Amino acid sequence: MPPHYLEDASNLRGHAERLLIPADEAELSAALREASASGTPVTVAGAGTGVTGGRVPFGGWVVSLEKFRRLEVHRGYAVCGAGVLLRDLHAAAQSSGQFYPPDPTETGSALGGNIATNASGSRSFRYGPTRRWVEALRVVLADGTVREFARGEAIDFDPGAVPLPEVTKNTAGYLLRPGMDWVDLFCGSEGTLGVITEARLRLLPAPKALLSGVVFFASDGAALDAVDAWTPGGAGASSGRETDALRMLEYMDVHSLALLRARYPEIPAAARAALLIEQELDSEDSPEVDAWLDRIERSGALAEESWFAATPADRERFRKFRHALPELVNDTVRRAGALKMNTDYAVPRERNRDMLAAYRSVLEREFPGRYVIFGHIGDAHVHVNLFSDPADPQHAVDVLTALAREAVAMGGTVSAEHGLGKRKAHLLELQYTPEQIDAMRAVKRRLDPAGILGRGTLWKA
Repeated sequence: MPPHYLEDASNLRGHAERLLIPADEAELSAALREASASGTPVTVAGAGTGVTGGRVPFGGWVVSLEKFRRLEVHRGYAVCGAGVLLRDLHAAAQSSGQFYPPDPTETGSALGGNIATNASGSRSFRYGPTRRWVEALRVVLADGTVREFARGEAIDFDPGAVPLPEVTKNTAGYLLRPGMDWVDLFCGSEGTLGVITEARLRLLPAPKALLSGVVFFASDGAALDAVDAWTPGGAGASSGRETDALRMLEYMDVHSLALLRARYPEIPAAARAALLIEQELDSEDSPEVDAWLDRIERSGALAEESWFAATPADRERFRKFRHALPELVNDTVRRAGALKMNTDYAVPRERNRDMLAAYRSVLEREFPGRYVIFGHIGDAHVHVNLFSDPADPQHAVDVLTALAREAVAMGGTVSAEHGLGKRKAHLLELQYTPEQIDAMRAVKRRLDPAGILGRGTLWKA
């Protein structure tokens, strides 16, 4: 079996007895009927870009959905097979004068995986996670039954309810609430309740113009003050109206900039933090451009040394700059022969500074100079990545677990966009009580009585 079906981007590797690449739903349905009858575990494989081990099998069969590549773009929506890559949807939507709002960093990910983990990305600051943009799903259940679920179609049993953290995005465990629909249930269920084969996804008209910038700061405190001022409802914001159209607010710490300087030596030497912004405009000469320049000047940023996009080519350069950081992190980890050790925690926006302070306090003690912090600070959702010792992975696991407890204590979530997979399944019990996890397991038993789908994902088998 080709090794890439047995691993993901976290460098976790597994094993399987059989690889299946069905050509259509009929073949997939037959395979799941056989697996259910024999109790054989089935792991659904997408593009392998995940970082939690959800698609990594530990026995049983691997089912790849790479042949489910239907892609049709219509006015206001697209129909996508689970194997369609995110970048192909973005390109097809763009060519029709539209765009798909969710923007996970890894554009080589498959849409089926994006839906299964309720992925989000940089534009979630305005547009939220994948779940919000799914209008319908085709799903093959564990017993081989093929179903199509439209948005608003109520679940025909009581799934129970679990409390949700007060965060802007959460994908830890199943979303269970009264009156929910089937689409909400399958989004974020990580391939443990059914196999998503196709989706109808909502598109929006492409913005007439965009303002993009990489704003550098001489201190981390100044960057965080700007976050407060530019976040609707933030501590320093006089009104959220002026930044309502801001669709991206991303953060990079001093260690992130140090890592990036090898590839981007033009980063200002005095920069100790950066914020990446993107706002939709009514026109290229919108007065909002000057308003933002004034806003940045007032923030105490290194305004003269910051970067602003005037052309599509400049915006593409900024996109590559933002995406270069996780690429460099993954490459550093891979060359060291280590497992990727990172967080996906989010907290309520008002606890943004508290969580960052907790990160720094712990990391400077345990991993001094061997970590980076970056990500979706507008959602109080930044990622910590550790450069840990390959010979002692448990130290990193222990540190990250302690930080997960901190996030939960602040009212946050242990998984905002990546899912828990197999590598982070132990974190579910930090966020939910045994009774709440039992409610999730009851839904799992109802839809997958033999427990074949995603065994070991979300909770230990």
